[in-house]
Amino acid sequence: MSVVAAAVVWGQAAPARQEFEVASIRPAAPAVAGSDVRIGLHVDGAQVRCAQFSLSDYIGMAYKVKNYQVSGPDWIKAERYDINAKMPEGTKGEDVPEMLQMLIEKRFQMKLHHESKPYPVYALVVAKGGAKITPLPEEATDADEPKAADVAVTGGRNGVSLNLGKGSFFNFADNKLQGKKLTMVALCDLLARFMDRPVVDMTDLKGRYDLSIELAPEDYRTMLIRSAIAAGVTLPPEALRLLDGASDSSLHTGMQALGLRLEPRKAPIDVLVIDHIEKMPTEN
Repeated sequence: MSVVAAAVVWGQAAPARQEFEVASIRPAAPAVAGSDVRIGLHVDGAQVRCAQFSLSDYIGMAYKVKNYQVSGPDWIKAERYDINAKMPEGTKGEDVPEMLQMLIEKRFQMKLHHESKPYPVYALVVAKGGAKITPLPEEATDADEPKAADVAVTGGRNGVSLNLGKGSFFNFADNKLQGKKLTMVALCDLLARFMDRPVVDMTDLKGRYDLSIELAPEDYRTMLIRSAIAAGVTLPPEALRLLDGASDSSLHTGMQALGLRLEPRKAPIDVLVIDHIEKMPTEN
């Protein structure tokens, strides 16, 4: 009897992971030379629509990690896909990441493992004298949750704009960095796309903030090139040469004016290492 009981206990299968009811994955339409790239995520009820995200972006969303925490072949940042999916009845928006995991693992035959690596980062810290930015009133940031969730990104040679929904946005254009209703964690995640290393929030500042930083034209250009590289855009050699000896000193100066500082450090980072992944997904 005890043997049977042990077999029942140890033989129990792990709970089944959530999966989309149906899902289609298709290569995204190629971007037209010289035009902006528009990336979007839309969740409305049971319907999930994603457009123009790179496979690296999808992996980051699925495993809730930052772009720099995904290590794999270069093409996963360049190849873009559209996903249209339906969630099973009774599931919620917060179940989407686990469903994306299952979708990517099955359809792209992905295998991965975790590694912890020491990594050069920028720590965002409060400067001596304290922060000079004030959190927005709670009522200005805690509006009722909408039934639909939308995130839209537009990027090109004229800058990058990110709409996070509910009045929160990030804009990088015209030699200026602007944010509205951003948490410090979100600011760090966004800055990392424009910097030469990851940015980690160590401010301990809560709430959401509006901010604006003027950038020197040469620093703005450098940061825009870095964001294009992070997005997997293939740039001509002359553009890459502009990074030689590049600086982003005006960003650091602007942060100091806000009572913040970007401090070079080393920190252990959990990295998803892709051991195997196919470029073309299996049939829908």
